Amino acid sequence: MSIGSANETTADPVPMFHPHAPRPGDPVPHIPSMAHYRAMYEESVTKPDVFFGKLAQDLLSWHKPFNQVSHGNFHEGNISWFVDGQVNACYNCVDRHALVNPNKVAIIWEADEMDHHRSITYGEVLAEVSRLANVLLKYGVRRGHAVAIYMPMVPEAVYAMLACARIGAVHSVVFAGFSADALRDRMLDAKCRLLITADQGKRGGKTIQLKNIADEALAECPAVHTVIVFQRTNDKSVPFHPPRDIWWHEETSNQRPYCPCTPMNSEDPLFMLYTSGSTGKPKGVLHTTAGYLLGATATTKYIFDLHEGDVHACMADVGWITGHSYIVYGPLSNGATTVVFESIPTYPNAGRYWDLVDKHKVTSFYTAPTAIRALRRLGDDFVKPYDLSSLRILGSVGEPINPDAWMWYHAIVGRSRCAIVDTYWQTETGSIIITPLPGCTPTKPGSATLPFFGVDVAVLDPQTGEELKGNGVTGVLAVRNSFPSIARTIYDNHARYMDTYLLPYKGFYFSGDGVSRDEDGYYWVRGRVDGTFHSLFESTQDYIVRLLTSRSAPLDVINVAGHRLSTAEIESALIKHPACAEAAVVGVPDDLTGQAIVCFCTLKSSDLDNKTLSAALTAQVRAHIGPFATPKRIIITPDLPKTRSGKIMRRILRKVAGREVVQEDLQDDAILKIKLGDLSTLADPAVVALLINSVADRL
Repeated sequence: MSIGSANETTADPVPMFHPHAPRPGDPVPHIPSMAHYRAMYEESVTKPDVFFGKLAQDLLSWHKPFNQVSHGNFHEGNISWFVDGQVNACYNCVDRHALVNPNKVAIIWEADEMDHHRSITYGEVLAEVSRLANVLLKYGVRRGHAVAIYMPMVPEAVYAMLACARIGAVHSVVFAGFSADALRDRMLDAKCRLLITADQGKRGGKTIQLKNIADEALAECPAVHTVIVFQRTNDKSVPFHPPRDIWWHEETSNQRPYCPCTPMNSEDPLFMLYTSGSTGKPKGVLHTTAGYLLGATATTKYIFDLHEGDVHACMADVGWITGHSYIVYGPLSNGATTVVFESIPTYPNAGRYWDLVDKHKVTSFYTAPTAIRALRRLGDDFVKPYDLSSLRILGSVGEPINPDAWMWYHAIVGRSRCAIVDTYWQTETGSIIITPLPGCTPTKPGSATLPFFGVDVAVLDPQTGEELKGNGVTGVLAVRNSFPSIARTIYDNHARYMDTYLLPYKGFYFSGDGVSRDEDGYYWVRGRVDGTFHSLFESTQDYIVRLLTSRSAPLDVINVAGHRLSTAEIESALIKHPACAEAAVVGVPDDLTGQAIVCFCTLKSSDLDNKTLSAALTAQVRAHIGPFATPKRIIITPDLPKTRSGKIMRRILRKVAGREVVQEDLQDDAILKIKLGDLSTLADPAVVALLINSVADRL
């Protein structure tokens, strides 16, 4: 695939932002020009063994050098990289830096309480990780064993991951917002022998009863013989059940502060991370050691342009892949200082992020569009008091960012001088696969721009599977040929891995997302095209084709009377209205136009007349996009269905808007679960009834 040059004169109405020249004192970017990028990219996709062989030698320390760079392909599902080499992820993230500069700060912990933070050096991390690794060995954990981690955002969560990596255990981190049922299911599926948790967690001024939740899950997990409990709050009322339960502080205090690293074969598992769709049980996506570590290391270095002395702040949770790659493995492997943030962006006020940046002199900052939009609507006054001059890079992750939020991020937070990296990737890819590069890539608000090294992106016709060549095309996003950090399998279910990712379009990795490639060769991710009707069809191939040709297709590109409309674009128009706080848009089947637009909006004030405002919001969309984008319905709702990390669960909105769930279903939780799928990640389950009732009132 050729990479089109991004030029200044384009028919695309989205403005092009060219990279800023480095300020005095700023480092020269690692990739300083588009010519440099194109040369590296070309080698990475035409000579991947040469490119990644050099990169792996440059960025990682090996216990045993590799001779063969890659093996296998998507056709066979036997992908492997650096197969005859040996490496240890913990050594790369901790030892090699601690041995050279033990006093360098590795982790800055920003606690939930605003006045509570501490800095931890690489030397201290090495000692703490080693102590915990020795505890794991004491209690029978060995290479290849699975360890569950259910922790708040404290440095000890990072220690737990690295201790597992140090001795070759496979960690399975479960987000601390998950329910007991979700934790139980993941521990059972992973066959975990040991759980690491905490007495309680703190978030947004609230206390989370982690140990109580863990105990409920453990009641049905007889294989878990040991539970290591970290004292976050030291609340004496927290239940403790010896001999199964042991205190972290007591056990580690008796252990030697050094534990030798176990050399791991490149393809040995490093971790599994569970993802859940709208149907089916969670999938334990499995990543292996060398390839994943190289992907996390390289993307962190180049995309966040890390240099000596940089402080990287990723606002995710280690329970998600973003936390794995861009809080833990990527920054630490590069020897940078990484921020572990326990709180939320609005506690105790909406200036919390910017206080953190000012206080710790953060150079690269990475958060989700949901957070950016929420902070934008609360006003600029929460940003302006802070000194954000240390920032060079602002990142966005999790979903396409609407142009208005992008512009606010750029102008207000970045003071119109920071590079914006709008990144696209997945749990399954392990690291970022489409992104701008700071100081190099001209950007367009809302576009993820161009592929990262080694990622050979293809746009496929959803029905035929044929590749759509050239620019100005829309289809499904796929990747031709493997790259090091891609997941190797679904734990204990390789057939499901093949069915989900490699068989829908033979010879390609299928991302499950729609994408457009514009006239400049830039990629615009349009949202999910899978997940809603998977259980209706026997084969994944049949499912994808029928899904994408169905009038009920859950695309984030809505086809209204032949007009393909991005939901992000409509949402952008809605939030321009001064009364609209937040918006989410979905498509529903329509007898006349194929699909129709339904908009869910929350308001900044409850004193507004909903009927009048619905008309005004409809006019807003018509004015900003055109009459063909007129919503069929505007649903004013008190809240939107969000995960605990703030991501809107659009599949719930699709089913509510399409009347697949109705008020009568509220009487039976079992029916709701069948119709709506897994709701365990919802921050507020009560929002489901509010939405269903709002839709019923509007009809």
